[in-house]
Amino acid sequence: QVQLVESGGGLVQAGGSLRLSCAASGRTFSSYAMGWFRQAPGKEREFVAAISWSGGRTYYADSVKGRFTISRDNAKSTVYLQMNSLKPEDSAVYYCAAYSTSLVYDPQRGVDYWGKGTLVTISS
Repeated sequence: QVQLVESGGGLVQAGGSLRLSCAASGRTFSSYAMGWFRQAPGKEREFVAAISWSGGRTYYADSVKGRFTISRDNAKSTVYLQMNSLKPEDSAVYYCAAYSTSLVYDPQRGVDYWGKGTLVTISS
């Protein structure tokens, strides 16, 4: 059973930064792609970013491209999401996701484990 535990959420002002972390356990972390999704109140969960098993390939939603950076440390079994230039519309619960494959073929699909989420609130 894979466990994903997010941390780093909080309340920041627009224009600020946050760094989310997701610690994984339960399987060989370095063998699988990882990602971040988010869900705002009243909206469906949406893809934010993903990273291949080695970190060599990254994928971003258009809405966060150039502002967010996903990275991973396989030695620590942790994936990160550095979020800069935050906007009120970035407010959401952010979920860590573990894909069933080492590469990301379709960022919207292929997730087989989810974390419980961490709340990010951006004030204007």
